Order: sequence, then C-alpha cells, then structure tokens
Amino acid sequence: MQVLPSKELSPYIKHYLFLDNKETTIQKLRLFSDGNMGVVFSLKSKLISDINNHEIKNYLPGSFLYGQLNGFKDIYSDNEIALVIVVFQPNGINKLLQIPANEFQDSIISTDAVFGKKGISLEERLSEQNDNDEKIILLNQFFKTLISKKSESNQLIINSSLEFILANKGYVSVKQLVNHTGYTERHLERKFKECIGLNPKKFGNVVRLHHFLKLLNHKSEDLNLTAICYDAGFSDQSHLIKEFKKQTGITPTEYLHNTGKLANNLLKTFPSITL
Repeated sequence: MQVLPSKELSPYIKHYLFLDNKETTIQKLRLFSDGNMGVVFSLKSKLISDINNHEIKNYLPGSFLYGQLNGFKDIYSDNEIALVIVVFQPNGINKLLQIPANEFQDSIISTDAVFGKKGISLEERLSEQNDNDEKIILLNQFFKTLISKKSESNQLIINSSLEFILANKGYVSVKQLVNHTGYTERHLERKFKECIGLNPKKFGNVVRLHHFLKLLNHKSEDLNLTAICYDAGFSDQSHLIKEFKKQTGITPTEYLHNTGKLANNLLKTFPSITL
C-alpha cells in the first residue's frame, strides 16, 4: 500500500509504503536505485544483510536509512516481514537534515545514528500499532518536527533541474541541463551530489530506467522489448540491457519472469531461494 504524507511534508517525502510478506522460507530481496533515499522500519522481524555457510546470518538494524545506490544491494528475510518504508523526494533528506546527501551514498545506517533516540522511539511506537492510519499519524508527526526553517535558496537550482529531468523522463544530457539552468557542469555536479547524492548523469539514467520499467510493466502482449527500448530513449536494445543489468543485476526478461515486485525498486526472487 502506498500513502501520501501530509501536505506540508510533500516537498520532503514522496510517499509511505506498507509492505507485508508472509513467506517464512528464505527470500532474497534486491534493492536498486530509484533516485530516492529512504528509511525502512522492519516491524515483525529483522532483515538480513547476508547469509554465509547456510547458518551465519548478519542482521540489519530494526530500522535503517539507505542512501543513493550506485548499483544494487541484496538483502534477505527468513520470516514474515511487515515493512514501513519512508520514500523521500530525491533531495528530501538533504532538505530535512541539512546533511550532504553523498555522505549516505551506498550506505545502510541505523536510524539512531541519523535521528538519535527519537528514531528508535518512532520504531518502537510503530511496532505497537496495528492500524496503518495510526502509523501514518506517527510518521507525519515525527517528520514535521524535522522541517528546517533555514532558507531553501540553495535548492532552487536542484528543484528546477529535477523538474526538467523528470519532465523529459530522464532522457537529458548534461549539456542540455547546463543550457536549461545556466550553470556550469561542475557547479551542477557539486550541487547534485550535495542535495541528491548522485551526479546529474547518473540521476538521469535512473529516471530513464524507471520510465522504461513503467512502460514494461504496462506493455500489451504484442508490444516487443525493442519498441519499449526506443520509447524510453535508449539507442538500442544492447544499450538498454547493459544499463539495466548495471543498475539491477538482471536482464529485463529476468525482471519480468523471475521476480516478484514488492515496490518500484525492491524485488524478490521467484521461487524462494534454496541454500
């Protein structure tokens, strides 16, 4: 289930996701970039960062923040899970916390390391609630307290750039972005890393990939991969497959037939893993 945050939080938070998986066999979950950072609350059982020799399991914190990803990360579950995921706007964490987004890149960090004891308290309070509406109230209350009163003038260039990239479905060159904003490539790259955590080219590639995924998931039976490839702005199918594997670790065909889609950027293997 996907739920919008309160209106005043919309510049910071894209949506909340509520995901339940009742499988008790070992599941492999693949997280890949969608251009946004997020916070995951695992309310029933902890997720696992890796499994070795069929026995050794390294558990993730009960709640954690994940930064922008250069590729993908595999995590696991071995029990029923109930996840609440806060999906931020591309520059939402930077706006809320005034921390350079690239400091979180390719990282998974416990919520107490980011939000202090209040983050752990929120995790505990969410776990006590069975009603999703009550969880949404708690989330809205928590993140409202983080809204900064500082000037957002440093976000103007990012907001304009994001609108341009999203309007063009990620099919934007850095030169086009320079012409659109009037800023140099070096300045844009510095601001993107600070506010979003990815450089403009990488962020555009992620947006374009997810536009392709949207087309793929809604394709008609008679529409082939090549046609969707061109519609999404890829020069040819080999270019698409290369970029797709770089970001997700699998091919488009594997994505369609060998995975279950939990969210836009979270997949589970099908069938379950046998270790």
